[in-house]
Order: sequence, then C-alpha cells, then structure tokens
Amino acid sequence: MASGRILFAFRNLSITARITPYRSLSTLVLAEHEGGSIKTSSLSAVEAAKSLDGDNSVSLLLAGSGQSLKEAAAHAASSHPSISQVLIADSDKFTYPLAEPWARLVHLVQQRGGYSHIIAASGSFGKNVLPRAAALLDISPITDVTKISGSNLFIRPIYAGNALSTVRYTGSSPCMLSIRATSFPIASLPADSKSDAASIDQVDLSTLDEDDSVGKSRYIKLSSQNVERPDLGNAHIVVTGGRGVKSAENFKMIDKLAEKIGAAVGATRAAVDAGFVPNDLQVGQTGKIVAPELYMAFGVSGAIQHIAGMRDSKVIVAVNKDADAPIFQVADYGLVGDLFEVIPELLEKIPEKK
Repeated sequence: MASGRILFAFRNLSITARITPYRSLSTLVLAEHEGGSIKTSSLSAVEAAKSLDGDNSVSLLLAGSGQSLKEAAAHAASSHPSISQVLIADSDKFTYPLAEPWARLVHLVQQRGGYSHIIAASGSFGKNVLPRAAALLDISPITDVTKISGSNLFIRPIYAGNALSTVRYTGSSPCMLSIRATSFPIASLPADSKSDAASIDQVDLSTLDEDDSVGKSRYIKLSSQNVERPDLGNAHIVVTGGRGVKSAENFKMIDKLAEKIGAAVGATRAAVDAGFVPNDLQVGQTGKIVAPELYMAFGVSGAIQHIAGMRDSKVIVAVNKDADAPIFQVADYGLVGDLFEVIPELLEKIPEKK
C-alpha cells in the first residue's frame, strides 16, 4: 500500500523534477591537432565544456603518432587553464583521423573514465567521429550547439538557422555534444596570468578492440590550398564570391582583394559546384560556419543555406546587381552594383596592408 502511494506521487512529479542532475561533471573533449599545435576549434570546445559548470573537470583526448603528437600534447597541457588532463593515444592506427578507429578509442576511454559529457567541435572531424562513437555508446548526440544553459540544457539552430531549439537531454550518460566553434570564442587571458600545466597521460591501447568496420575506410590524400592566408573558420575578415563571379578566372579578383586586406576567401555552394574554387572554401549549412568581424559577399544571392553559415558575422557587406537579392536582408551595408566594377575600384583605393 505504501509503495503504491510512493509510485503515485512519483508519477505526478514533473519531468524536470525527475531528471537527476549530474553529481559531478567531467568532460572529455575530442581534440584535433596539426603541426604540433591544438586547433582553435578544439579550444572552443574546451570553452564550451567550461560553460557547463565551474567545477567541471576537463580532459583533452589526442590521437596520432610520432613527434607531432608529443608536441601537440605539450601545447595542449598549457593552452587553456580549464584543461586538467591531456590523454594521448599514440599508435599508427591514428596517423590519420579516420572515424572507425577514433570511435573505438572514444568508446574505450569513456568506459574507463565514465565522463558525464563528451564534446567535439562541429567540423568535418567531429561530424565524422561523433555519430559512430554515439552508436557504440548507445546514446543520441546533440549537434551544432550554440549555447549551453545548463549541464543538460542546450540551444541549437534548426530550419537552416531560422529558428532556435532548446533541447533538454534526458538520456543516459554520457551526454554527447558537437558545438559550433564560432559560438564559443576563446577567452583572452591576462598577460600576467599563470596556471599549472595539465598532466599528460598515455591511453593504454592494449585492450582496444577492432570490429569489422575498422579497415573499411582508408586515408587517400589531403587536398588543400597552399596559400599564406588566414584559416577560413577563424579569420577576422572573409571575402566570399558567389555564382555572380561567373568563372574560376574571374574568382581571381576575389583572391586579390582578400590578399590585399589580409582576409580569408570563401565561396557559396553554387560557386563550388560550378568548379570556381575547391569545396574546402564553401561557407554555409553544408560547408564551414564562420563569424568574422567583417564578411564581404560579392555576387552572392543569399540562399538560406549560405546565410545559415555566416549570419553571425559582426558586420556583413553585400554587393549584388540584383536589388531584390535575399543577401540584402541580412546585410549591414549593401551596394546594388556590378561586382566587376566595384572590386577593381576597391583594389585601387584600398591601401596595401602593412
């Protein structure tokens, strides 16, 4: 009889009351490294982890092989005061960031560490690894998080960024997130600030099991532009060309303008599909998400998928000969004009960067 009354009372509790908060937070951040340094997007993931709770213990997971991994681990240990531990998986299996071995690694580390949260930046690496790791852990990830309101309450865009959805995670631990790096800028530290370096520990890979999926994908090559320009995802200024540029030859004007003002080059999906530029320059819902101080769009109509990838830019300048182009609805400054006249004039009048 007493048990019946308790069960009745429990059923009448609100769903919020029945969600047991995490007793203690511990987060595993899946990090990328290149040239012996941690990528900025991974440090943004650490910032996201910090916003979960002030007492959150953050561990950074790195994988790879050789000297580059060791250098990256040393850099990671002192790169952010919130990082308490750096875990490194040193093996030839992780020479290239393939999803299958990485997912097995995440599964192994989670079983040993029992983390309450797993976070990665929402780039090609995170989008590749997280779904497979989530399947192995039998959980459902929350993707493209732009704001963290609590340990189990998150905000993410839907409908190509036209609406924001508040999501409460009620599943089993761990809570797995991918975050938009542009929404979690890295806090600048005072010049005189000092913090102890995090510990660096090796992951024991002796029990790392492999299933039939490992080996079904293989690394072929990396294709990237070898230019001395800012990285598109982290640049303060981005100059983007769209279908209105008309050809790969004409796109060189975009390159010249970007080089003159020290900007990164972006492109719309239409420009990429037309073969004007490689797809690593694509900005938009299915490309890179950017939020620079200044975003300049030339010949960009403003398709909803493109706007979803740049609408958080601080200042948006658009040049298009179509006065009704949707890009003008989000632009801070708009010029109805021919880009083939505007860009040469800008190149003539803008002084060389120092």
